[in-house]
Amino acid sequence: MVEYEAVIGLEVHAQLKTKSKIFCSCSTEFGAEPNQQVCPVCLGMPGVLPVLNRKALEYGIKCGIALNCRIPERSKFDRKNYFYADLPKAYQISQYDQPVCANGYLMVGDKKIRILRAHLEEDAGKLVHAGAAGLHGSDYSLADFNRSGVPLLEIVSEPDLRTPDEARQYLTELRTILRYLDVCDGNLEEGSFRCDANVSIRPVGEEKLGTKAEIKNMNSFKAVQRAIQSEIERQKDLLLKGQRVVQETRLWNEATQSTFSMRSKEEAHDYRYFPEPDLVPIEVSAAEVERIRSELPELPEARRARYMNDAGLSLEDASILVENMDLADFYDQALELGAASKAAANLLLGPAMSHFNKSSGASQTISETILSAKNLKDIVDSINSGVLNSTTAKQVLLDLLAMDKATGPVEVSQYVQKKGLSQVSDENQISSIVQAVLDGKPEQLAEYRAGKVKVRGFFFGEVMKALKGKGNPEIINKILDEKLAGE
Repeated sequence: MVEYEAVIGLEVHAQLKTKSKIFCSCSTEFGAEPNQQVCPVCLGMPGVLPVLNRKALEYGIKCGIALNCRIPERSKFDRKNYFYADLPKAYQISQYDQPVCANGYLMVGDKKIRILRAHLEEDAGKLVHAGAAGLHGSDYSLADFNRSGVPLLEIVSEPDLRTPDEARQYLTELRTILRYLDVCDGNLEEGSFRCDANVSIRPVGEEKLGTKAEIKNMNSFKAVQRAIQSEIERQKDLLLKGQRVVQETRLWNEATQSTFSMRSKEEAHDYRYFPEPDLVPIEVSAAEVERIRSELPELPEARRARYMNDAGLSLEDASILVENMDLADFYDQALELGAASKAAANLLLGPAMSHFNKSSGASQTISETILSAKNLKDIVDSINSGVLNSTTAKQVLLDLLAMDKATGPVEVSQYVQKKGLSQVSDENQISSIVQAVLDGKPEQLAEYRAGKVKVRGFFFGEVMKALKGKGNPEIINKILDEKLAGE
């Protein structure tokens, strides 16, 4: 049987966080009533002229530098001609043969994924399908042009990805970079970070590319991963049956976990590209590129390396922190105050992340809570000095995260004293409680003596329960072992 491998390329459309659209002064703010953020320019009225948003250009160059792209001295805009109901001019102002960024790469682990180009363009509007029949059999559609003209950076990878998981990692890293640059919020639900996947398969060892299908309509990284896997399986099934793969655009159906055909895939000549006559070519000097480069923040790859080399974190822990920029900024503040790096990371990656994932305000960030970086350092110091054990330290952290910010600053030492959370380390007190637990559980003690050593964990838990979670684990374990050995 022929063994096939997948060949995957991704096209990401990232909305740039400018306040106004790319060729007019209309607002880009999300969530306005339909068709309230429009003007003759973004509605494509006759006789209007576009004017390039300089900030959008600067953001595009910034992204290109971060993605190791070449920034040409000269680029230009083109007209991409096609008709669709949400495209008011029946053409899109985009870039074709002279993009603002070219020939870059992004690292996914140890693998270099080449980036063919990153070019600026205007977004289209949005169709809202309505009527009693619902989305896939709607009675009619309404056009909302608020999104029309919002600046996009389309980032096109080479077909260097081989697995759905690699595609997910690439998208995660790319979105993290754009967020660090503060040029795109990366919100898939609001459509500010959208991805199309080009998928083909070929026999392992073959150099020639297979016939590709483009997949659209994926609104999460998990959906991208599932859609690519489904498309790989579909194409394999076709070839194994002696049928051929047709070049087309397909949509992902989350409900059926499968792709379905939308239309035949267009080629570049179908769009009848020609230079945009209303916009002059863009010229970017080497000095301007270096100025923008000098303003770049520390990027995710460098931050991960710093956390691993300087803070001693594992690759997994460093990666989770880096992906959550607000959490990573908070962590850095705690490190600057002198917090022990691993203990601080454990608290943030454990109870803190659990709090944000479970709480009703899941969109809340740590900077929006009452917890300060000094609080985190003080909690870590309290563990190291023996004032708190790990259990009560986590509880203090969670208590502070749950407090209303209007409460004002809280001192950890005062809070611990007020709540009576200080660790119990008195050996005489702990010894008497351990003895009471053993005396009160004769059946479990008999099981332990019979060789069921896991019962020891039960005794430890009972002692800690009696101490209301505040017992010193080291002292409990020492005394428990002594008494069990003497029984």
